[in-house]
Order: sequence, then structure tokens, then C-alpha cells
Amino acid sequence: MRASAHPTTATPHFRANVVAVVAGEKGRVLAFERIDLPGEWQLPQGGIDQDETPQVAVWRELEEETGLRASQVELVGEYPEWTAYTWPDGPRRNGRLGQAQRWFFFEVRDRDVEPTPDGVEFGAWKWVERTWLVDHVVEFRRASYRRVLLDERTT
Repeated sequence: MRASAHPTTATPHFRANVVAVVAGEKGRVLAFERIDLPGEWQLPQGGIDQDETPQVAVWRELEEETGLRASQVELVGEYPEWTAYTWPDGPRRNGRLGQAQRWFFFEVRDRDVEPTPDGVEFGAWKWVERTWLVDHVVEFRRASYRRVLLDERTT
């Protein structure tokens, strides 16, 4: 599958999704605590709308969930493969089993940048080591986080 291909054409049972990894000093990344699951941390992510490319979707999701814009962060890379995970409690509406994700990497333009969690999905944020985040993301996402965040190509 080409990097720009939309995965729903090949995997109709997985929702097409994007993930934003924002890196700062010393390789730390911005992690966000979920409001609905206190103690569970993750990266900004969200679905790709029908008329969007993955790159357009990741910029939209990043701004919606964290308030960060192109003036504050720079898109510097993209993971070369789609990742996927299944939801632990079975299929959701429309028969979807999980999500297929495209990961994008950003760097802050200013080390003092401060995101603004949306207050709907996320309530808190902090800079963390990648290994810490892998250990603190909800279990069913952990394999994808480990695969991408600990891949020597992305560190």
C-alpha cells in the first residue's frame, strides 16, 4: 500500500485514523491524559474524514485536540507503514473491528510551547519519554505504540 493510500479501500473493517507525535527536547513527546480514563495517556489521534488526506486529517486533529498549529510545530516525518489494532470489546457500529492508523511526526518550533487540551477528550498534558508512554497507553493500543515509538527509524 502506498503511503498516501486511504486504508479503508483495502481494510473496510478498520476505521482510517491518524496519530500525531509531537517531539521536544531530548526526544520527549507530548502525552495527553484522557478525561474519561484517568491515568490513561495517549497521543492526539482521530479519524480521517471521507474528503481528507491523512496529512490534512492529522493537522486538523492536532489543532482540535491540543490547540497546536503550524506556527508552533513543524511536520517532519511520517511512519512508512499503517498500523492497526482491534478494539477489546468487539466490533463497533458499521461492523468495524478497530482502527488502521497513519502516524505523523512533528517537532516544536519553540521549546516553551504549551498545548491546550480540548477539555473533551484530554484534560492534562506532559512531556514524557517514549518508553513511559508505551507503558501508560491503554493496553489494546500498546503494540502499535511500541512498534512506532520504539522503532529506531523514529527515535
